[in-house]
Amino acid sequence: MQNNYLLKRIPQKMLLWAVCVPFFASAQNRQQPQQSIALNDLSAFKSPSANWSVADSAAADFTKHNTVTKTDGAGILVSIPGKGENKDIFTVMEHGDIDLSVDFMMPKESNSGIYLQGRYEIQLLDSWGKSALTSGDLGSIYERWDDSRPAGQQGYDGVAPRINVSRAPGLWQNIRIRFQAPKFDAGGKKIANARIVSIVLNGVPIIENAELQAPTRGSAFPNEAATGPLRIQGDHGAIAIKNIRYSTRVNNTQADGTRNVWDSSEKPVNVEVNGTPIVFRSFADIPGKRVTHAANVGLLKNISYGYDLSNGTIFQLWKGNFVNASPMWLSRGDGNSVANGSIVSLDDKPALAYVRSETDAWPDTLAKMVYKPKGYELDGDGIPTFKYEYDGVKINDRSTSDDGKGLLRRISVDGLAAPKDLYVRVSEGSDIADLGNGMYAINNFTYYVQLDKGVKPLIRASAKGKEMLLPLKNTDKGTFVQYSLIW
Repeated sequence: MQNNYLLKRIPQKMLLWAVCVPFFASAQNRQQPQQSIALNDLSAFKSPSANWSVADSAAADFTKHNTVTKTDGAGILVSIPGKGENKDIFTVMEHGDIDLSVDFMMPKESNSGIYLQGRYEIQLLDSWGKSALTSGDLGSIYERWDDSRPAGQQGYDGVAPRINVSRAPGLWQNIRIRFQAPKFDAGGKKIANARIVSIVLNGVPIIENAELQAPTRGSAFPNEAATGPLRIQGDHGAIAIKNIRYSTRVNNTQADGTRNVWDSSEKPVNVEVNGTPIVFRSFADIPGKRVTHAANVGLLKNISYGYDLSNGTIFQLWKGNFVNASPMWLSRGDGNSVANGSIVSLDDKPALAYVRSETDAWPDTLAKMVYKPKGYELDGDGIPTFKYEYDGVKINDRSTSDDGKGLLRRISVDGLAAPKDLYVRVSEGSDIADLGNGMYAINNFTYYVQLDKGVKPLIRASAKGKEMLLPLKNTDKGTFVQYSLIW
């Protein structure tokens, strides 16, 4: 079946609204907390044990259990549990209400946690690719514990994330926690429980409005109090942390990253993937431009990507839900939809170009006589193959979900062999680190590129730092390029 577009129909009454209000994150939710914990040394912490240090750089292994390497310096807090004494670390700073943002990196199968006031644990765990989440997974509110309860029921009151937007081991992630401390009267009696206003993981709200009846399991203190230190678990697994930012101003507004623009009888227009992949045509706003010929592709297992039909480029990836099409239907609508998940931004330069010498710059745009889009075809499973001609060469571009952990992309030539010096642009970033065995970390461990065994890319300088190119080579198995994007 061939399609030039596929668009989910929306109730027409939404077009009748008279007031156009922009759909955007509120200023409060976009802004990061302003205060920070200095990581020049360990002076911001109380009596740190030997497993803690500060570093200039850190790398957490994608494949090796609980392995972190580092270089001496400052700016990154690192815990590498060893044979000696391994303890949690406590800040000198104590807090009540707190809006906390932390960047963290974990190796495969690592386990740690952030304890608010040293009492209420928000779990940090390698939960990449898991489908069934519990209160022990990344971003969860860990459970309370009572040994007197029946076997198998000692743990209770934990809160699991609503969706898994965890990134792969070894990649930098962000968690933002908005917490209201318990309140006490003048006599010391508790008059309000502690509360999690929201937990946002990698840009996606995963828990909102959760009341904490009492400290979670492993609390450092037997009682509740108005203030307490931040505590980071250091006796379980290795972890690297940077950019610890916070504010002590927290209100009751849930930080879901959107502004409510609907009346009481309407709801946001969310398009979801329900059992079959979907292609949704719209505009898409990305940093610096609007993609006017975007095809949002939602695959199974919460993997989605944005494809620019005007140049054959994948310009963004995301995990989570599919798209929020609300901006298309406000008043007259602006044609835009928003990726509804944890986004990895790529760029929007053409996917193919000739590179006849290493000094040939990659083009920003393509002439119409060179690039001719031919729409896409859906296979029996609903997965699209995008088709176009590049300088007369017929191209097929197909991407599939790699078991919910990434995107496997294959760009192939239909029929005749590819001309000499025709390359595919795989990625660009501030840096590209060769991790061995065909694995590369892009843009300071934002995402990975995995190449087939024995494939050697061309990595060269670009305007943003480095770019990775692969030639369309003619082989006995056809003419194609194949790689995985992992995040």
